[in-house]
Amino acid sequence: MSALQGKIALVTGASSGLGAETARLLSEQGATVFGIGRDSARLRSVFANVHGGSHASLDITSAEACRTAVAQCINEFGALDILVNVAGQHQMRRTESMADVDWEHDLAVNLHGPFYLCRSALPHLLERGGNIVNVASIAGLEGQAYSAGYCAAKHGLVGLTRALAVEYSADRLRVNAVCPGGMITPQIEEFSAPQGANFELIMRTASPRGMMSPLSVANVIAFLASDAAAAIHGAVYRVDNGKGAG
Repeated sequence: MSALQGKIALVTGASSGLGAETARLLSEQGATVFGIGRDSARLRSVFANVHGGSHASLDITSAEACRTAVAQCINEFGALDILVNVAGQHQMRRTESMADVDWEHDLAVNLHGPFYLCRSALPHLLERGGNIVNVASIAGLEGQAYSAGYCAAKHGLVGLTRALAVEYSADRLRVNAVCPGGMITPQIEEFSAPQGANFELIMRTASPRGMMSPLSVANVIAFLASDAAAAIHGAVYRVDNGKGAG
C-alpha cells in the first residue's frame, strides 16, 4: 500500500515549482490532492498528471478565499487529512525604499495566507488526526540581504508552526515545518536583484553544493505528511543541501 493511500491533501502554490512537485508526489503516493494556486492554466497542466485530484484558482492572501478553499476541498472529497502550505513569494528589495504595499504583500503571501488556511483547516484536521506541513525557508532561520519582508514572514511561519505544535500537543494533530534552501524553480529563474545590490551578500544564501531540485524537498514534505512520521511534531526541518552545516 502506498504511504499516503486514502489521505486527502490540500496543497497551496500547486501551479508551479515546489507546490506542483509536491502535488504530483503526494498523488503518486496514494493521496487525493486538492491544489490551489493563482495561475489557472498552469494548475490545469499540473493536474493533468495528478490522478483523481482537483484544483481551484484562489488567492491565499484573502481570508475568505482560504475559507473557500478548505470548504471546496471538504465538499468535493468529504474530509481533509493533510494541509501543505507551499505558496510563497520572494522579491528582493532595498529596505529603505520598500513601499508599504510591498511589506504588506510579503506578509500576506508568506504568513497571513498560511495562517488563514491553518485556521480554516484545523477543525477538519483535528477530526481526522491529520497534520500540517508549513514550507518556510532558510530565510525563516537566518537573515538574508534585501529580504526584510520575506525573512520576517518566514520567521513568523516557523513561529506559527511551533505555536500550533504546542497548542495542539494533547490532540491528534501534528504540525511541522520544512525550511528549504535554493531550488531550481520559476521564482529563481525569474530572479532579479535590486539596482546596485551587493552580490557577495546575496550569495551568502547559496550552498556550496549548488541548487536543489524541488523533488528533493517534496520528498521530505511527503515523509512528514505520512504516518511514517507519526512521532514527529513541532519539528523544523532544514533542507538546504548542506548550506547550514558550517
